[in-house]
Amino acid sequence: MRAFTTHTGVTAALPRVNVDTDQIIPKQFLKRVERTGFGPALFFDWRYQADGSPNPGFELNQPKAAGASILLAGANFGCGSSREHAPWALGEYGFRAILAESFADIFDANCTQNGIVPVRLPASQMTELFRRYELAEGPYELTVSLETLTVTDRAGFSAGFTLDAYRRDSLLAGLDEIGRTLQLDGKIAAYERRRATLLARQAE
Repeated sequence: MRAFTTHTGVTAALPRVNVDTDQIIPKQFLKRVERTGFGPALFFDWRYQADGSPNPGFELNQPKAAGASILLAGANFGCGSSREHAPWALGEYGFRAILAESFADIFDANCTQNGIVPVRLPASQMTELFRRYELAEGPYELTVSLETLTVTDRAGFSAGFTLDAYRRDSLLAGLDEIGRTLQLDGKIAAYERRRATLLARQAE
């Protein structure tokens, strides 16, 4: 998993509430077993028109959102089914952090397991960020720091956020659950050797 310390990037805004995982990555794209290949299908039903061309009215297709790696989202983002494909698609598209008033709990956990930082901010601060995004004549950049737990821009905005200590440490180190388990490989191997010896003695 890619580590996250501090990231500065272009912001895209999706001010829609209750965006569920079926909108993030529609069910017809869930046939793949790999973690790759989902980026092009992100927000497929909104992102493309019936003929396959980009929908010019969709927020992520706006010129100022080009190359975005930070997403401003509405409340209860990631609700619906627990599919891990949603953060896979968001991550492959290029998003490193998602800012919202609230997230669905399972989606929140899936993000941190895939190197994406879910940043919860109060409604008033999210409203201000959406306002600044709209007023920006060109790309609007934010800096998300997991080291200082802050979100800032170049025009004076600054907000703090919290994140579970275990998940924060995992993101800073670039370790998912498998990676953290592998750090204990030596201890696990030693335990298995002791266990095998004990079982052998009991069988005598």
